[in-house]
Amino acid sequence: MLSPKLFVDTLAAQGMDFYAGVPDSLLKYMCAYIADHLDTCHNVIAANEGAAVALAAGYHLATGKTGVVYMQNSVEGNAINPLASLVDGDAYAIPVLLLIGWRGRPGVHDEPQHGKQGKVTTGLLNVMGIDYDVLSKDSDTAVRQIAKAASVLHSGRVYALVIEKDTFEPYTLQHTEENRLTLSREQAIQMVAGAVGPRDAIVSTTGMTSRELFEYRASRGESHERDFLTVGSMGHASQIALGIALQQPDRRVWCFDGDGATIMHMGSLAIVASKHPANLVHTIFNNGAHDSVGGQPTEGLYIDIPAIACAVGYADVYSVDTEQTLADTLAKIKDLKPEGPVLLEVKVRKGNRKDLGRPTTTPIENKQALIHFLSE
Repeated sequence: MLSPKLFVDTLAAQGMDFYAGVPDSLLKYMCAYIADHLDTCHNVIAANEGAAVALAAGYHLATGKTGVVYMQNSVEGNAINPLASLVDGDAYAIPVLLLIGWRGRPGVHDEPQHGKQGKVTTGLLNVMGIDYDVLSKDSDTAVRQIAKAASVLHSGRVYALVIEKDTFEPYTLQHTEENRLTLSREQAIQMVAGAVGPRDAIVSTTGMTSRELFEYRASRGESHERDFLTVGSMGHASQIALGIALQQPDRRVWCFDGDGATIMHMGSLAIVASKHPANLVHTIFNNGAHDSVGGQPTEGLYIDIPAIACAVGYADVYSVDTEQTLADTLAKIKDLKPEGPVLLEVKVRKGNRKDLGRPTTTPIENKQALIHFLSE
């Protein structure tokens, strides 16, 4: 495997010491290393991958140097617009080095939501005219690949290093920010899920949130038919929930969201508010971290999400951080007759159970069960 230190030092020797991106589980050791060794002006955890490309463009305009953008391939599409219309040679010809974690590579077992993106990862690069290498796990070969990338980047082009599972040696993040919150996300999810009505539907975001919701149902022997587990499409759970809520106004719909997912497409808050769905409860479990991919920080606990929701037009907003205040607020929401969407922020501590399982139903089975539930 490849040492994160060697990799980062080799890029630095080629003049590349600015990073922007959204953390990925395949890149978590590299992300942890740069978090420990670069300041926040040289490592920016972006709202989304397209924004990261734009950050790299701004860095190049200010310094003349090449920025490095890291991402998971499942959200490669978020970056296509700025890659094609901003940094491309037919536009501004701004060099950017892409580091893309290759989830769902053909022939390698992975979760179903990564299957299609795994198949088209290199094809998308080909269509956009972006040359690439699959980063070697051998140090000497990797150094030569970086030198090759640098020669391409010097001509004002984009280049990609596609990174497989287990490419980097383990590295433990040294400088972590632990919040002092007492409520766990899993406990909070169980409380909220236990408070929903028998006709209510839940749309849960990708990552640990959907996994914890699934395990809650399984532990109680309950059906999963009312829950839509958004195992991919990070940041879009609120719009799925809105689509359901608008068409079934007599049914309460709960969106179980995360702080990283909310920040990724924060404009969706304004769209939810503009449609005034009085049957939508947007619940954001906020731990200030990208928990599913290594625990890298978000801005979730440094911004006032309820105030943002209130400003764009949510009818009622709440923020809680203890078991008792959550229980009291859920009781209040149960009897509430709002004039528009409700936002409930639940501040929780970082982390999850190490033995947390994954959904045992397929996405198709999940979809069909929910459609049947919603048709009743």
